Amino acid sequence: MRRRASVRAPAGGAETTRRTSAGWSGGAEWNVTSQRAVCFGVVSSGRSSCDAGSVTRPRSARHRAETRRALNGRRDERIDIPAASPAARQAGHRRAIKESAVTDLTLRTRVDIALQGIRVEAPVHREAGAGPSDDGHVMLGGLGAAIPINPTSPYVVRGDRLLLEGADIGLDVTPVRRPRFYDLETADGVSYEKIARLHGRDILATTVVQTCMRYDEAERCRFCAIEASLEAGSTIAVKTPAQLAEVAEAAARLDGISQMVMTTGTSKGRDRGATHLARCVRAVLEAVPGLPIQVQCEPPSDVSALQALKDAGAVSIGIHVESMDDEVRRRWTPGKARVTLDEYRWAWREAVRIFGRNQVSTYLLVGLGEDPDELVASAQELIEMGVYPFVVPFRPLRGTLATEVDHVLPPAGSLLESVSARVASLLIAAGMLSTGQSAGCAACGACGVLKTAGA
Repeated sequence: MRRRASVRAPAGGAETTRRTSAGWSGGAEWNVTSQRAVCFGVVSSGRSSCDAGSVTRPRSARHRAETRRALNGRRDERIDIPAASPAARQAGHRRAIKESAVTDLTLRTRVDIALQGIRVEAPVHREAGAGPSDDGHVMLGGLGAAIPINPTSPYVVRGDRLLLEGADIGLDVTPVRRPRFYDLETADGVSYEKIARLHGRDILATTVVQTCMRYDEAERCRFCAIEASLEAGSTIAVKTPAQLAEVAEAAARLDGISQMVMTTGTSKGRDRGATHLARCVRAVLEAVPGLPIQVQCEPPSDVSALQALKDAGAVSIGIHVESMDDEVRRRWTPGKARVTLDEYRWAWREAVRIFGRNQVSTYLLVGLGEDPDELVASAQELIEMGVYPFVVPFRPLRGTLATEVDHVLPPAGSLLESVSARVASLLIAAGMLSTGQSAGCAACGACGVLKTAGA
């Protein structure tokens, strides 16, 4: 282990979250076809909880209860209201947040921040790679959050406080400090930062194999940038068990990491990369005994691969499907869609049998075009299996086909808020909370808003 010259990490990526009529607009989604605003609000005594161009927070316990019941229902009511200009509706939403004397992190505010991003210098950030990236890691109202860094966002951090167009909205924001283990490198000169990265305040994460058998353009998941970071030189193609053990030991000793996530690009073997993951888990636990580790891979063809991961010491597993709508899967994940949903269901059930209830999770992305009721129904199916549906917004990433070719926008804020609230209600009712996950993305929760919703 050698110490590198200390280099100040640059601020996070400067990707601007594009805002058009499909973006968040004070709880109202702009319907381009009808040129009217459609509010996913609550009808109470014949009135909507949304005005044209503004949002009113519930004023009473009864009103709040009605709001929760509506969000938790099978279908939100759609209320046509007179159209306001996009600029007026944005201004109305921001005014509502500023005037509501927010003293904690509400779901609506967290959704808006997730989609609009923030202006902040973030020493811990991620550009490209596997999973959501192009973000900065901060503590937001006491919760870890991975937020897009957007130089045009109306949300600005000043003096550890979050301001919305200059007004303090009552939230503390603390950028996660750059970890000390980033200053080290292996004996052969590989930066520790290229082997594993800090996520949130105290989670170590790595992609053990940074290539994917499905990365040809015709096969690639259109939201994925797993090989972009490799092409940029910010990581290495394959991390060895010894390298990961060395980095994990340093990260635990110097920065107090509390858990680790190991994901992988899909390999051509029947195990889909699980064998290498198991070797890496075993090596890390020899260096850092007792460290909770989540592994992530596609469904292997044999249950023995899942058992090998558990036997190596992994405490939880992510088997990520992104959508349970076959049409959406064929459009967004053409190569991965050849793994049938029945194969995923088999893998989830076997994983729950091996790892336990609420120790298995999968991503569900909001904003791929799936019917929101079907997405919530899919989440219910997963919960009944003992699988945690980690609902997160689709995030446009530089270098992905979705951004560079398809020009897909983030989901509407009203959609993300409604789906997240409904899924959170199901999780709470089932007693499956992120706090019950031993390690992993759902345990962290920084890329989504479910923790803010209580799950």
